[in-house]
Amino acid sequence: MNFLAHLHLADISDTHLVANLCGDFAKGKIEDHPQHLQQGIWLHRQIDQITDSHEIIIDLLKQFPKSSRRVAPILIDLVFDHYLAFYWEEYHHQDLNIFCQKAYQELNTTKELPATLQAIAPKIIQQDWLSSYQTRQGLEQAIQGVSRRLSKPDLFDHAIRDVDKLYVDIEIAFRTFYPQLMAYSKIYSRKTPEQYLPNARG
Repeated sequence: MNFLAHLHLADISDTHLVANLCGDFAKGKIEDHPQHLQQGIWLHRQIDQITDSHEIIIDLLKQFPKSSRRVAPILIDLVFDHYLAFYWEEYHHQDLNIFCQKAYQELNTTKELPATLQAIAPKIIQQDWLSSYQTRQGLEQAIQGVSRRLSKPDLFDHAIRDVDKLYVDIEIAFRTFYPQLMAYSKIYSRKTPEQYLPNARG
């Protein structure tokens, strides 16, 4: 899952939005990170593990041409965010723009973020990355943006073309899998190890 999905899953599971977002940037042991971020990092990792091992995702990855096979997991995450934004009203009671502003506010005020997230947070907010996923143009911009942040951008040379070929297949996978992931996030939030809860004492 990418940024919007992790924020959405955090919200419906009643956990800290930005703490869940930190999972992509928080390396190493969970306990080495600030207490108020630990539950979100743990839940983020559970969601990623469920996603990576699910048969729907594994089958979808196999459909990608060799030209984009190495970056296919990243592309699926981005397109899933696109479909979540596009069909937002089916998955959340709050207007997408209102939700995004709430997320940006938390991102702007949450302390002790991982350094890499802290560095790009102003760009996420100023360029409104989250709501931009709604359009195909926004999706393409997100793919191009990710390619520029990685050490081998040439791996994305055929990404947009290959996503276009599998556009409907990815939508079917999203529609089938994401409701399951919503349920998993609620269940796993209740199973958070006690030491990772925000009010835990060392």
